[in-house]
Amino acid sequence: MAIDTSPGALPVRAPLAPVPGEPVLDVVIPVFNEEKDLGPCVRRLHEHLTRTFPYPFRITIADNASTDRTPEVAAWLAASVAGVRSTRLEEKGRGRALRTVWGDSEAPVLAYMDVDLSTDLNALLPLVAPLISGHSDLAIGTRLAPSSRVVRGAKREFISRAYNLLLRSSLSARFSDAQCGFKAIRREVAERLLPLVEDSGWFFDTELLVLAERAGLRIHEVPVDWVDDPDSTVHIARTAAEDLKGVWRVGRALAVGALPLDRLARPFGDDPRDRTALPGVPRGLARQLLGFCVVGVLSTLLYLLLYSAARTVAGPQLANAAALLLSAVANTAANRRLTFGVRGRDRAVRHQAQGLVVFAIGLALTSGSLAALAAAGGRPPHSTELAVLVTANLAATVLRFLLFRAWVFPERRATPAHTKDTLR
Repeated sequence: MAIDTSPGALPVRAPLAPVPGEPVLDVVIPVFNEEKDLGPCVRRLHEHLTRTFPYPFRITIADNASTDRTPEVAAWLAASVAGVRSTRLEEKGRGRALRTVWGDSEAPVLAYMDVDLSTDLNALLPLVAPLISGHSDLAIGTRLAPSSRVVRGAKREFISRAYNLLLRSSLSARFSDAQCGFKAIRREVAERLLPLVEDSGWFFDTELLVLAERAGLRIHEVPVDWVDDPDSTVHIARTAAEDLKGVWRVGRALAVGALPLDRLARPFGDDPRDRTALPGVPRGLARQLLGFCVVGVLSTLLYLLLYSAARTVAGPQLANAAALLLSAVANTAANRRLTFGVRGRDRAVRHQAQGLVVFAIGLALTSGSLAALAAAGGRPPHSTELAVLVTANLAATVLRFLLFRAWVFPERRATPAHTKDTLR
């Protein structure tokens, strides 16, 4: 079984081993001025967990700088109900509360839910079970699955669906419901992921999920039954504006590779695809070939468009060099991320420099083909030039893939387990 030894990489996902007397689950309830609903919420949740959850648990009340009697109610619940504790934050923000409590908790599974308990509690065990079993890294409740049953007004329904459509179109998000207040995460994932999340308010959920998904972590979705709280104090317009700013910030960071998502890499574990490869059979070759071909087709189209545009103002050799240079930079960047799975800025400049060396080889092949065509005599038509360039590029493409795989983006060899033990 291959072992990922890259700095900061997550360990192989495995089932949790409960420690006697220690909570397996810590459910956080962020509150702000909820003196009326807090008591009934905590007692109902505590009764449900006592009756249905097979492991020790804890309920943590995170008071976000309430100005009413919420702190007193929270303290009374912590003193009178077993397994309940409270903490006070002097600043508002759901994300700030979750980051603080999750960061201090020793429970291996961390969850949170809204104080109004809009989500049916029967979904709680299905939410955390994949995390306990080692199947998933995060879990979310979704109100937008076909089997979910939701009662809420048309305005909130429209806003929710429009927001998730925005995430799909702008950040390529594949999860279905970013803002449902019903989520869970494994502690070792939270320890690595939370430092990368900047938002401390309502966008915290979305940012957490987008970064986890981009890092290749597994997100489990649970269809929920959900009833809207008519007394919700969420300011929709202000929240929407903050969310749009967050989408722009995260999208820009992802576009420039500013986030070290490779720190969140997690090996497949016992997946057959991750076992030691057979002698003479390179691992991941089929996937890399497919990615390289897709990138190659797109970059070839870009190259031909650039060449045709440059050919109107320059000779064939200058137009070829300019078009090939621009498309080569884009090709190296796309193959770096999509074909060979390299994330972040680490060694990005070196990879582009090596890509330019590969570009020079392609330039020699294509320029030589144009020179040979010119030597044949006459002024060939533009279509003939393109046909010769496509043929030369096919030869250059094969060489480019071999050089990319063996030199620019070589596979990092896993350190054998016995070697790791020796170094300890």
